[in-house]
Amino acid sequence: MVKTNTKKICIVVTSLGGGGAERSSATLSEILFDLGYDVHIVSVLDDIQYPYKGKLLNLGELKAKNDSSLGRLQRLGVFKGYLKKHGFDYVIDNRTRIGFWKELIISRWAYKTKKIIYCVRSYNTDLYINPNKYLGKILYRSAYKIVTVSLAIKEKLEKDYNFNNLSTIYNPIDLKPDETKSENFSGKYILFFGRLDDSVKNISLLLEAYSESNLPDLNIKLKILGDGEDKDMLIEKTESLKLEEKVEFLGFQPNPNSIIKPSLFTVLTSRYEGFPRALIESLALEVPVISVDCKSGPNEIVVDEQNGLLVENYNVEALAKALNKMVQDEELYLHCKSNSKASVEKFSKEDIGMQWRTILK
Repeated sequence: MVKTNTKKICIVVTSLGGGGAERSSATLSEILFDLGYDVHIVSVLDDIQYPYKGKLLNLGELKAKNDSSLGRLQRLGVFKGYLKKHGFDYVIDNRTRIGFWKELIISRWAYKTKKIIYCVRSYNTDLYINPNKYLGKILYRSAYKIVTVSLAIKEKLEKDYNFNNLSTIYNPIDLKPDETKSENFSGKYILFFGRLDDSVKNISLLLEAYSESNLPDLNIKLKILGDGEDKDMLIEKTESLKLEEKVEFLGFQPNPNSIIKPSLFTVLTSRYEGFPRALIESLALEVPVISVDCKSGPNEIVVDEQNGLLVENYNVEALAKALNKMVQDEELYLHCKSNSKASVEKFSKEDIGMQWRTILK
């Protein structure tokens, strides 16, 4: 593809595999590449699963060879040399960022005077901005931009740090998703998909609500798509609730569309989020959603009883009632289903791309 834009963009990521933030970073590379930018990606870890566009520097390959203190210094030197060699107009830093001194070295020595855009992709902002207000301001108040993926995150950072360089750009969604592969599951099912980390995703709440709902008796199964450190614990919880015949763990799949599409609806029960891709990916496939009203993202995506149901968080009874309602109220279900795709058109790759192009003037 002949580049029509002379600007060079470097997207720095923790990885390109495993979660919604990583998928969004990969999608951003596709958007900017298609807009004509010269896109480069630097990945800290050797985990490349999602499709991307541009040139890749995989620091994870060096990490696998030598992860000693000397190896880390060498990788930092390679990173700085790469930035210097290519003279990027902008660096978009999508990493989780912890450790004041490490980030000070990166921001003052590796990045130096380049236009740096720091992304904050979770309401747990301590993962991205130093929780010490004074140190956080030292590191990030002089950044070209801090881009948050939800308005709630932006408001939190304004309140906590008084930053004046904040913008919100939502995670993009492909409104023409790949559905080429079909899954032949028998019977009806609802779906959770995401990382199996109960401290964040609170899948235990979903299991408990599903157990109390009418869905098991109606033979509507719950499929759990994903992997993570809490998989064994969640399987044990499923067994303790006597749901072994009703709950199925499917493992991780980089492209889950063929499993999302046939589901009745998908469910999100997180303690906190950023801007959850699970919701917008479902809605783009014309699959309605049920989500707890956690911070942040769901109430900026879900319009209650229009494209899904929004439920008080940590409330097993309320979630069980919502599961029943979506199954038993056919008129409501069909109404939400018919509105699903149109409700996420504002998050299209084209619209989000225009917002990024405005920042990358």
